[in-house]
Amino acid sequence: VQLQASGGGLVQAGGSLRLACAVSERTSNRYAMGWFRRAPGKEREYVALVGWSGDTTVYADSVKGRFTIFRDDAKNTLHLRMNSLKPEDTAVYYCAASLFKGAGVAPTYDYWGQGTLVTVSS
Repeated sequence: VQLQASGGGLVQAGGSLRLACAVSERTSNRYAMGWFRRAPGKEREYVALVGWSGDTTVYADSVKGRFTIFRDDAKNTLHLRMNSLKPEDTAVYYCAASLFKGAGVAPTYDYWGQGTLVTVSS
């Protein structure tokens, strides 16, 4: 399966962006998914995760209340709406898919997109 992330760009602090991740296969009832990011000089971290059924979402504390993950299984697409962006949100954002079918969100991910750069200026 292939994942293609898009929607990154340059935005001022306080602004918004919406990222999209197009998946080459059917996502409905098949993949748990998530958004991750890697800031310059830092380790990759999870940002927001959604379970395979779409019922469960988990957010990193740093983005809670500002970011929303949602899946459009009719279009095999995962989105990340980002509001109130801060300079510390600057990073390459990656989408990922997991074959995990347990309860909750996936602990590991099997497929990764190429990343899209988000730069937030102060």
